[in-house]
Parts: sequence; C-alpha cells; structure tokens
Amino acid sequence: MKKKVAVLLGGNSTERKISISSGHAVLKSLMRSGIKAYPFDTRDFPIMQLKKQKFDTAYIALHGKGGEDGSIQGVLEYLKIPYTGSGIMASSISLDKKRTKLLWKSAGLPVLPDVYIQKKDILKNLSSLLKKRFFKLDFPLLVKPNNQGSSIGITLVYLKNQLKNAIEVAFNYSNTILVEQFIKGTEYTVSILDEKILPSIQIITKNNFYDFASKYQLSSTQYLCPSGLNLKQEKKLKKIAKKAWDTLGCNGCGRIDVILDSNNKFWLLEINTIPGMTNRSLLPISANAIGMSFDELVLNILNKTIISMI
Repeated sequence: MKKKVAVLLGGNSTERKISISSGHAVLKSLMRSGIKAYPFDTRDFPIMQLKKQKFDTAYIALHGKGGEDGSIQGVLEYLKIPYTGSGIMASSISLDKKRTKLLWKSAGLPVLPDVYIQKKDILKNLSSLLKKRFFKLDFPLLVKPNNQGSSIGITLVYLKNQLKNAIEVAFNYSNTILVEQFIKGTEYTVSILDEKILPSIQIITKNNFYDFASKYQLSSTQYLCPSGLNLKQEKKLKKIAKKAWDTLGCNGCGRIDVILDSNNKFWLLEINTIPGMTNRSLLPISANAIGMSFDELVLNILNKTIISMI
C-alpha cells in the first residue's frame, strides 16, 4: 500500500509565500514519482485532521515560525505521524539564533560576537541601553530578529545614529533580537542530507550581504558549485558544518551558512532545518552537483521521516 503524504505548506509566518513555492515544488515532484501526495495549508486547515483523513506521513515544507520551530513537529508527534526533517528540540533551538550560537560556542565552534536584546529592555531607556551594551562591538553591525528566516527584518548598520531605527525594525518581527558584529567576506552555504555533507556553494551578491533581495528578487545573485574552495578549505568547512549539525541534534536535511573572512577563517552564521525547495533554492543545487535530481532529492528526504520523541 502506498503512503498517503501530506505536504505541509503555507502557514502564518512571514515566509508564507516562499513556503507555498517550496511546497508545490515538492508536491509536483512526489506526484511525478507516483506518490499519493496532497497539499495541506496549515493556515486554513487544522492539522489535527491529518489523522482523520488517514495521512500516514507528513512532508514539512513550512518555513519560519509555526513550521520550523518545533511546534508542528510536536503536533505530529502527538498524532504519531512520521515527518521529514529535525525533531522538536533541534527545530526549536535552530530557529533561535542566540541559543544556536550559545551551543555552537560551547562546542568550540567559531561564532561572531553579538549582543542579545529582549523587547522588554527597550521599555527602559533605549539610549542608556545602547551605551552600555555595544562598547565591545565595532561598526558595521547586523541587527536581526532572533527567530526569523530568509533574512527578513535584518539591517546593516554603519553608524551609531542608525542603530535605534534598525532595532525597532527587527522588533517588528521578533520579541528578541541580535546585534551582531558584521564582517565583510565571502559567503558560503553547506547542505546536509542525512549524514552526507554535500558540496559547498559560494554565494555572490552585489549587495553588502546575502539579504532578502539577494535571495528572492535579484537575478544578479550567483551561486557557484563547486564553490572554488581548495580541497583543504572544503574539508575544513565540511568538518565545521558536520559538528555544527551534530551539536544541535538535527536530522534529515538542512543547510548551514558561513562566511570566510580576510584571514581565511570560517565563521558560522546560522542554520536552516527546512531548506527552501524553490527554483532558486540551494539544497537542490548542491544535490545536483553529486548527480542527484530534484525528484531523487525529494524522495530521499521523504524516506528519512522520523518520530523523534524528544
């Protein structure tokens, strides 16, 4: 008997449109492979219906809050429906940039210095707060929501008088934010599939960093795979990515973003436990570099469904 697969897409997060694109690409792929797959927009349909409608597997194509943060994973655990990707705890931690960095730092992995601010802090005197908190960081700085993906709500700040506005923008998307040291360098991403580290991709953008426009709007953004790293660098990067992945307890597939500075040192930026599957997405590019088609990639991810019980 063939599996009846619910492709979970859409949802309520700020990444809804991207999720719909990913979900429908996955849906079409599964159908091409002869799988009984159906779209299930978690914004419009209660997920508790999955059991009643006799779905026995969930393919999660949700991005951001409500899909990538452990909440959907928790409901699926309750329903005893196997799902793709990482479990509850790894998903929850990975979407939280600060907690991710704390774990990585404790494992001896390279992370950039930052300052963590909660929204309740700005109810006090923000000017006083800024003076106290940022004396250890040099401009430019990246101000980012703590639990958003797709570079939404991120501002690159060069001057002190730009900081207040950038913080207010970030707080529109999250109750906690990070103000992080910005370094100019070459950006790379490393995709992980099961326990296999796929070839890295170099990201070339005309913007100052790989922001939302670079990811989804600008046709000038380039993705090089092979990335141009020499064998020694590639080996080092894969080792860092694998340790970062294992430290968070992730499963299935994911993507880790890094930057290489002018001193030839890699710095971890963040992790994505439900990578995009659109025509601009990076995981399919990496998979293709080892001869794996999009349909083969989707089936591989589907076949690694889990019930984590964590």
